[in-house]
Amino acid sequence: RKLSDKFFCVYLDATYLPLRRETFEREAVYIAIGIKPNGHKEVIDYCIAPSENIEIWSEMLKGFKRRGLEQVELFLSDGVVGMKEAICQSYPKAHFQRCLVHVMRNICAKVRVDDREKIMNEFKQVHQQTNKEMAVQVLHEFYQNWEKAYKNVVRDLRQVEPDLLTFYNYPKQIRASIYSTNMIESFNNAFIGIQAMSYNDRYFNRIHKGFGQVQDTLESYFD
Repeated sequence: RKLSDKFFCVYLDATYLPLRRETFEREAVYIAIGIKPNGHKEVIDYCIAPSENIEIWSEMLKGFKRRGLEQVELFLSDGVVGMKEAICQSYPKAHFQRCLVHVMRNICAKVRVDDREKIMNEFKQVHQQTNKEMAVQVLHEFYQNWEKAYKNVVRDLRQVEPDLLTFYNYPKQIRASIYSTNMIESFNNAFIGIQAMSYNDRYFNRIHKGFGQVQDTLESYFD
C-alpha cells in the first residue's frame, strides 16, 4: 500500500520468534512502526528472514521510499552495524536515535554482576534530565566514574555519544517515547500474522502520548 509522505519518527526493530517451517526454528521478524506528525501511528512494514542483517533493513528503507514516504525526521533503532549508514542512504536528512534500552542491556552484558545495579541506576539518569546540556554532563560523569573499571564500555559509549542524546532536540512532551524502541518491542512480543493490519485499524485515529500537544511543532520539521 502507499504510505503517507512524511512520518515524524520511525522505529526499526527485529525480534526472534519460533516459526514453523518443516521444523520449528527461530527466525528474525523485522518490524517498522511510524508515528506521523499528528501523533497517529501505524505499522509501515514487516518481513521475516532467517537472521537480522543490514541488507534486509536497507531494502526495507528503500521500499518506504518507493511507497511514497519522502520525509522522516527521526529514526530509532538498536546498534545493528551499518544501520545509521543505511538510513542516510535513503533519508539523508533524517536524524538517528540509538535505543537507550538496548545500550543499557549491552552495558549489563559487559560488567560484573555486582556492579550492574549501580551502573544501571547511574546510566538511567541520562534520559531523565531537563535538557541536553544536563544529560551530557551526567553522561560524562558516568564516563569518569566507570572508565577505570570498564575501559571498553566507556570507549564504545564515547564512539556513539552523538546518537544517544538526539531525542533531547525535540519537545519534552514526546521525549519519553523517542529515547528507546520499547513501543515496537511491546508490539513484537505479541506479534502474530495479521496483527500488523489489526494494529493499524486499532490505532488509526488515536494520537500517541504527547504528540497531540506539539503537532504544530512537529509539522515544522518538514518542508
